[in-house]
Amino acid sequence: MLAPPDRRLLHPARRPSHGAPLLAADKKALTRIGKSFFRKIKHTIPESVSAAYLLPMRYVSLDLETSGSDPLRHQVLELAAVVEDTKRPRPLAELPAFRRLLIHAEIVGTPGALVLNARLLAELAAPPLPPPTERCTPAEVLPQLREFLVTQGFRPDDKDLVRFVLAGKNVAVFDLLFLQQLPGWGTIIKSEPAVIDPALLYLNWRKDSRLPSMAIAKTRAQFPDPTVAHEALADALDVVQLLRPFYKFSVYKRARGEE
Repeated sequence: MLAPPDRRLLHPARRPSHGAPLLAADKKALTRIGKSFFRKIKHTIPESVSAAYLLPMRYVSLDLETSGSDPLRHQVLELAAVVEDTKRPRPLAELPAFRRLLIHAEIVGTPGALVLNARLLAELAAPPLPPPTERCTPAEVLPQLREFLVTQGFRPDDKDLVRFVLAGKNVAVFDLLFLQQLPGWGTIIKSEPAVIDPALLYLNWRKDSRLPSMAIAKTRAQFPDPTVAHEALADALDVVQLLRPFYKFSVYKRARGEE
């Protein structure tokens, strides 16, 4: 078994004492040693690990519109998702996008949510369009989302489960709870445990008493129009636009004064 590189591989004349910071030349030497070590062990890394950690960072910005706030009682009316490759961002209008309206025999909801989604209800009440259509049942939506992600290069793992990094405003405490109620979640498709929420990146730690809303985040990001559309695809694209300014630097490095 290959042993990982350590400081003993440095030239003795430049080897730092225990606890001493590395010199610039030492850091370069360790970088070269690390790359050489990685080339030797690359073939031993499981494919699932390689796919998750060695490929460019990609995430799926996903948004739902629902008939209320209770995932056990209310229903998903619309699901939209866009795939973002942080190393090769495309114009927002060219991002791979997925959108579905969910058909229900009966809709249970709160007055506020139903008024907010009046546009969706009118679209759902209209006569069905010929194929290809953006309508499907709750049982069909996750298999179709999975198929979309596979066409975008997301490979199933050894359990035939497609995993992805999930992004969205309040996605962990709202959208994810509804996704977990849809047939197929956790068996054919699932997000990674950690999710990306842009709210933290637009938090004013000195003035805010809570995480900013989507409208406040868009205002702080200087969007021309900070209005929240409450349309799944538009809101998913807004999340991508909120995150993009942070691709060029690492927040933790900037906090340490390194960038």
